[in-house]
Amino acid sequence: MADLSAQMVKELREKTGAGMLDCKKALVECQGDFEKAVDFLRQKGLAAAAKKSTRTASEGVISSYIHAGGRIGVLLEVNCETDFVTKTEDYKTLVHDLAMQIAAFSPIVVKREDVSAELLAREREIYKMQAIESGKPAHIAEKMVEGRLENFYKEACLLEQPFLKNNEVTVEHAVKECIAKIGENIVVRRFVRFELGEGLEKKKDDFAEEVAKLAQK
Repeated sequence: MADLSAQMVKELREKTGAGMLDCKKALVECQGDFEKAVDFLRQKGLAAAAKKSTRTASEGVISSYIHAGGRIGVLLEVNCETDFVTKTEDYKTLVHDLAMQIAAFSPIVVKREDVSAELLAREREIYKMQAIESGKPAHIAEKMVEGRLENFYKEACLLEQPFLKNNEVTVEHAVKECIAKIGENIVVRRFVRFELGEGLEKKKDDFAEEVAKLAQK
Protein backbone atom coordinates (compact mmCIF):
# COMPACT_ATOMS: atom_id res chain seq x y z
CA MET A 1 0.00 0.00 0.00
CA ALA A 2 2.91 2.34 0.81
CA ASP A 3 4.41 1.69 -2.65
CA LEU A 4 1.08 2.37 -4.29
CA SER A 5 0.72 5.65 -2.39
CA ALA A 6 4.23 6.68 -3.37
CA GLN A 7 3.47 5.87 -7.01
CA MET A 8 0.24 7.89 -6.86
CA VAL A 9 2.10 10.85 -5.39
CA LYS A 10 4.69 10.59 -8.17
CA GLU A 11 2.03 10.41 -10.89
CA LEU A 12 0.08 13.29 -9.38
CA ARG A 13 3.21 15.40 -9.21
CA GLU A 14 4.04 14.66 -12.85
CA LYS A 15 0.53 15.50 -14.01
CA THR A 16 0.04 18.72 -12.04
CA GLY A 17 3.57 20.02 -11.43
CA ALA A 18 2.70 20.53 -7.75
CA GLY A 19 5.16 19.84 -4.93
CA MET A 20 5.38 16.42 -3.31
CA LEU A 21 3.94 17.57 0.01
CA ASP A 22 1.01 19.26 -1.75
CA CYS A 23 0.36 16.06 -3.72
CA LYS A 24 0.35 13.97 -0.56
CA LYS A 25 -2.01 16.41 1.13
CA ALA A 26 -4.34 16.42 -1.88
CA LEU A 27 -4.54 12.61 -1.92
CA VAL A 28 -5.26 12.54 1.82
CA GLU A 29 -7.93 15.26 1.48
CA CYS A 30 -9.54 13.38 -1.42
CA GLN A 31 -9.24 9.95 0.27
CA GLY A 32 -6.99 8.54 -2.43
CA ASP A 33 -9.21 9.58 -5.37
CA PHE A 34 -6.64 10.55 -8.04
CA GLU A 35 -8.92 12.67 -10.26
CA LYS A 36 -10.39 14.54 -7.31
CA ALA A 37 -6.84 15.21 -6.12
CA VAL A 38 -6.00 16.66 -9.56
CA ASP A 39 -9.01 18.99 -9.34
CA PHE A 40 -8.10 19.91 -5.76
CA LEU A 41 -4.59 20.96 -6.80
CA ARG A 42 -5.83 22.80 -9.90
CA GLN A 43 -8.29 24.81 -7.82
CA LYS A 44 -5.61 25.60 -5.27
CA GLY A 45 -3.20 26.60 -8.00
CA LEU A 46 -5.69 28.82 -9.81
CA ALA A 47 -6.49 30.61 -6.57
CA ALA A 48 -2.78 31.26 -6.07
CA ALA A 49 -2.52 32.39 -9.71
CA ALA A 50 -5.26 34.97 -9.14
CA LYS A 51 -3.18 36.50 -6.34
CA LYS A 52 -0.12 36.67 -8.61
CA SER A 53 -2.04 38.47 -11.38
CA THR A 54 -1.43 41.88 -9.77
CA ARG A 55 2.35 41.50 -9.81
CA THR A 56 4.38 43.38 -12.42
CA ALA A 57 5.44 41.33 -15.45
CA SER A 58 8.08 43.29 -17.36
CA GLU A 59 10.21 40.46 -18.77
CA GLY A 60 9.17 37.94 -21.42
CA VAL A 61 9.56 37.33 -25.13
CA ILE A 62 8.28 38.43 -28.50
CA SER A 63 7.68 35.21 -30.38
CA SER A 64 6.99 34.55 -34.04
CA TYR A 65 5.05 31.68 -35.57
CA ILE A 66 4.59 30.80 -39.23
CA HIS A 67 1.78 28.46 -40.28
CA ALA A 68 0.29 26.85 -43.40
CA GLY A 69 3.39 26.96 -45.57
CA GLY A 70 4.07 30.64 -44.94
CA ARG A 71 0.50 31.83 -45.51
CA ILE A 72 -0.20 32.84 -41.90
CA GLY A 73 2.18 34.58 -39.50
CA VAL A 74 1.87 35.67 -35.89
CA LEU A 75 3.93 38.04 -33.72
CA LEU A 76 3.11 37.70 -30.03
CA GLU A 77 4.38 39.36 -26.84
CA VAL A 78 3.96 37.41 -23.59
CA ASN A 79 5.32 38.96 -20.41
CA CYS A 80 6.50 37.32 -17.17
CA GLU A 81 8.31 38.48 -14.04
CA THR A 82 11.84 37.14 -14.58
CA ASP A 83 14.10 36.26 -17.49
CA PHE A 84 14.64 32.81 -15.94
CA VAL A 85 11.02 31.80 -16.62
CA THR A 86 11.35 32.52 -20.34
CA LYS A 87 13.79 29.60 -20.55
CA THR A 88 11.45 27.05 -18.95
CA GLU A 89 9.60 24.48 -21.04
CA ASP A 90 6.21 25.35 -19.49
CA TYR A 91 6.54 28.99 -20.53
CA LYS A 92 7.86 28.17 -24.01
CA THR A 93 5.05 25.68 -24.57
CA LEU A 94 2.42 28.19 -23.50
CA VAL A 95 3.79 30.90 -25.81
CA HIS A 96 3.87 28.45 -28.73
CA ASP A 97 0.33 27.27 -28.01
CA LEU A 98 -0.92 30.87 -27.83
CA ALA A 99 0.66 31.69 -31.18
CA MET A 100 -0.96 28.60 -32.72
CA GLN A 101 -4.28 29.65 -31.17
CA ILE A 102 -4.04 33.07 -32.81
CA ALA A 103 -3.10 31.58 -36.17
CA ALA A 104 -5.97 29.08 -36.08
CA PHE A 105 -8.81 31.12 -34.55
CA SER A 106 -8.09 34.71 -35.64
CA PRO A 107 -8.91 36.67 -32.47
CA ILE A 108 -9.06 40.46 -32.81
CA VAL A 109 -7.87 41.52 -29.35
CA VAL A 110 -6.38 39.98 -26.21
CA LYS A 111 -9.30 40.74 -23.85
CA ARG A 112 -12.75 42.33 -24.06
CA GLU A 113 -11.52 45.61 -22.55
CA ASP A 114 -9.36 46.01 -25.68
CA VAL A 115 -12.35 46.07 -28.05
CA SER A 116 -12.68 49.61 -29.39
CA ALA A 117 -15.82 51.61 -28.65
CA GLU A 118 -16.40 52.02 -32.39
CA LEU A 119 -16.29 48.28 -33.10
CA LEU A 120 -18.50 47.50 -30.11
CA ALA A 121 -21.06 50.10 -31.19
CA ARG A 122 -21.10 48.71 -34.74
CA GLU A 123 -21.59 45.13 -33.56
CA ARG A 124 -24.32 46.21 -31.13
CA GLU A 125 -26.17 48.07 -33.90
CA ILE A 126 -26.00 45.05 -36.23
CA TYR A 127 -27.38 42.73 -33.55
CA LYS A 128 -30.06 45.27 -32.66
CA MET A 129 -31.27 45.48 -36.27
CA GLN A 130 -31.29 41.68 -36.55
CA ALA A 131 -33.38 41.42 -33.38
CA ILE A 132 -35.84 44.08 -34.54
CA GLU A 133 -36.23 42.47 -37.97
CA SER A 134 -37.01 39.16 -36.28
CA GLY A 135 -40.12 40.82 -34.81
CA LYS A 136 -39.19 40.32 -31.16
CA PRO A 137 -40.52 42.67 -28.45
CA ALA A 138 -38.10 45.39 -27.31
CA HIS A 139 -37.16 43.73 -23.99
CA ILE A 140 -36.52 40.39 -25.72
CA ALA A 141 -34.56 42.13 -28.49
CA GLU A 142 -32.26 43.74 -25.91
CA LYS A 143 -31.55 40.36 -24.32
CA MET A 144 -30.79 38.94 -27.76
CA VAL A 145 -28.31 41.76 -28.39
CA GLU A 146 -26.50 41.13 -25.11
CA GLY A 147 -26.39 37.38 -25.78
CA ARG A 148 -24.90 37.90 -29.23
CA LEU A 149 -22.35 40.34 -27.84
CA GLU A 150 -21.20 37.66 -25.40
CA ASN A 151 -20.74 35.27 -28.32
CA PHE A 152 -18.82 38.00 -30.16
CA TYR A 153 -16.46 38.39 -27.19
CA LYS A 154 -15.86 34.62 -27.09
CA GLU A 155 -14.81 34.69 -30.74
CA ALA A 156 -12.98 38.03 -30.86
CA CYS A 157 -11.08 37.98 -27.55
CA LEU A 158 -8.11 35.63 -27.33
CA LEU A 159 -8.45 34.98 -23.59
CA GLU A 160 -12.14 34.06 -23.92
CA GLN A 161 -11.73 31.59 -26.79
CA PRO A 162 -11.85 27.83 -26.11
CA PHE A 163 -8.25 26.65 -25.75
CA LEU A 164 -7.12 24.71 -28.83
CA LYS A 165 -5.54 21.92 -26.73
CA ASN A 166 -8.58 21.53 -24.50
CA ASN A 167 -11.78 23.20 -25.66
CA GLU A 168 -13.41 22.56 -22.29
CA VAL A 169 -11.41 25.46 -20.84
CA THR A 170 -10.66 28.98 -22.07
CA VAL A 171 -7.29 30.38 -23.08
CA GLU A 172 -7.38 32.52 -19.92
CA HIS A 173 -7.78 29.36 -17.84
CA ALA A 174 -4.78 27.77 -19.60
CA VAL A 175 -2.67 30.86 -18.85
CA LYS A 176 -3.70 30.75 -15.18
CA GLU A 177 -2.78 27.08 -14.98
CA CYS A 178 0.68 27.93 -16.27
CA ILE A 179 0.97 30.76 -13.73
CA ALA A 180 0.10 28.29 -10.97
CA LYS A 181 2.70 25.85 -12.28
CA ILE A 182 5.66 28.22 -12.65
CA GLY A 183 4.81 30.53 -9.73
CA GLU A 184 5.06 33.81 -11.66
CA ASN A 185 2.58 36.17 -13.22
CA ILE A 186 2.15 35.85 -17.00
CA VAL A 187 0.50 38.51 -19.13
CA VAL A 188 -0.45 38.17 -22.80
CA ARG A 189 0.24 41.75 -23.84
CA ARG A 190 -0.35 42.04 -27.59
CA PHE A 191 -0.24 40.24 -30.91
CA VAL A 192 -0.45 40.79 -34.65
CA ARG A 193 -1.76 38.20 -37.10
CA PHE A 194 -0.88 38.30 -40.80
CA GLU A 195 -2.56 36.30 -43.53
CA LEU A 196 -1.17 36.25 -47.05
CA GLY A 197 -3.24 38.41 -49.38
CA GLU A 198 -5.53 39.61 -46.60
CA GLY A 199 -7.46 42.68 -47.72
CA LEU A 200 -6.58 42.14 -51.37
CA GLU A 201 -8.92 40.87 -54.05
CA LYS A 202 -7.50 38.26 -56.39
CA LYS A 203 -7.65 38.99 -60.08
CA LYS A 204 -10.32 37.11 -61.98
CA ASP A 205 -7.64 35.46 -64.13
CA ASP A 206 -5.88 34.17 -61.00
CA PHE A 207 -9.16 32.78 -59.68
CA ALA A 208 -9.95 31.09 -63.00
CA GLU A 209 -6.49 29.57 -63.07
CA GLU A 210 -6.93 28.14 -59.56
CA VAL A 211 -10.31 26.63 -60.52
CA ALA A 212 -8.76 25.04 -63.60
CA LYS A 213 -5.99 23.48 -61.50
CA LEU A 214 -8.52 22.04 -59.09
CA ALA A 215 -10.54 20.59 -61.96
CA GLN A 216 -7.47 18.76 -63.26
CA LYS A 217 -6.84 16.99 -59.93
